Amino acid sequence: MGEMITLKTSDGFALPAYKVMPAGTPRGAIVVNMEIFGVNAHIKRDADKFAKAGYVVIAPQFFERFAPGLDSGYTPAEIEKCRALIPKLNWENTVKDLEAALAEGRKYGKVGNVGYCWGGTVAWVCATRFGAPSVGFYGGGVTSMPPAEPKGPVELHFGALDKMIPLDGVKKFQHAHPEVPIFIYDADHGFNCDERPSFNKKAAEIALQRTLAFFAQHVG
Repeated sequence: MGEMITLKTSDGFALPAYKVMPAGTPRGAIVVNMEIFGVNAHIKRDADKFAKAGYVVIAPQFFERFAPGLDSGYTPAEIEKCRALIPKLNWENTVKDLEAALAEGRKYGKVGNVGYCWGGTVAWVCATRFGAPSVGFYGGGVTSMPPAEPKGPVELHFGALDKMIPLDGVKKFQHAHPEVPIFIYDADHGFNCDERPSFNKKAAEIALQRTLAFFAQHVG
């Protein structure tokens, strides 16, 4: 449905991104933050969902600087291989890449941001650094990053069965940020990904509807 494009970051890096145009006049744009598995088939399908809802969608290949062309599945071996990439992350580069994607989105009006797993943490960073309306799904770093205040609206989704993100941490975060709507589902980490054993169709559908309502309110 979409195509790969190249974005230019502020430091001149050529950043690949999956871009999808809606069928009619865009309501605005959504930047989709990948998990640690690259812009794979799942992320592209997720981007397509938002395009069907009327948005231009840009999904940047955030790990391109150190893992070019990353497109991973979800076998135990693939998961471990991708987890090994995390220490190579440079958050300042991530912010530059995110900024380039947001700039592309602004060509079509207001722009929002949504991310999953590691990308859910990026969504929180997006809200605190740029103030774009942001939605994070099970972003573990959200509860452990240095304290920061969002500059725009935020919505967060977590799974009550998620052993990677203890509920105690989520509740402490909620206490520190009572202005942030937080939804907790009877689901595990990765409940939105239909390629993972933890996929929870009911939770994913409810979370999607809440996310679309959030973007309808804050993006268009």
